[in-house]
Amino acid sequence: MTTVEEPDEIEASKAPLIDHIVELRNRLMYAGIALVVAFIGCYIVADDIYGFLTRPLADALGDQEGRRMIYTALHEAFFTYIKVSFWAACFIAFPVVAGQLYMFAAPGLYKHERRAFLPFLIATPFLFFTGGAMVYYLIMPLAWKFFLGFETQAVAGGLAIQLEPKVNEYLSLVMKLIFAFGICFQLPVLLTLLARAGIATSEGMKAKRKYAIVAVFIVAAVLTPPDPISQISLAVPILVLYEISILCARVVERKKREREAAEDAAED
Repeated sequence: MTTVEEPDEIEASKAPLIDHIVELRNRLMYAGIALVVAFIGCYIVADDIYGFLTRPLADALGDQEGRRMIYTALHEAFFTYIKVSFWAACFIAFPVVAGQLYMFAAPGLYKHERRAFLPFLIATPFLFFTGGAMVYYLIMPLAWKFFLGFETQAVAGGLAIQLEPKVNEYLSLVMKLIFAFGICFQLPVLLTLLARAGIATSEGMKAKRKYAIVAVFIVAAVLTPPDPISQISLAVPILVLYEISILCARVVERKKREREAAEDAAED
């Protein structure tokens, strides 16, 4: 025989859900404010951000006079600055957004789960910035020199081939590369979390290593410019991170076994 809940019991059960929704709204609002503030600050210094992002190309061109970037639509330069400011704001505000999400989820975690989750919160922005720094200081200088090697001087009766990049296309490519490398560098965090959840195991990752190698080179071919230097430069670090992920999964599995053994001993 089923019992009918009293109205006040039903209302009481709704209260925690309302509290969680309010808390989520507040956390998202704080994250949104951080993103808006970062966007305004980035737009104020958009010229400096533009100079920073174009520095690898300027260095690759050297001291050649008359080199420039162009735009072919009246609104192109304005919206390019908006786009650059937004992506730079996402880059800067990412730790704040991640922190707000963690503070929303933390009350629902056990103490040992919060301690275990905190290193991932620290590692995520660190790995993202490492990936971005790698593409800026290593990949782009090599790739730009490779592509500039296809310029040719004018010959008798012909025309020279000279690069005149569009500002929108260039900055879109640069931001795509930075975010692609930053996201790919999150591989240890993702696989370690899957190992903690029991979805992935270190032995399973070892057994699928050859498939992972093929998948990594496919991803590198899709995300990077069509030159072997960029593709190999992305694929090799990801493969190294994959091996690090296997080691991290082993550590997680060992600690999980030790914790389960301690709990069984306490029950006995």
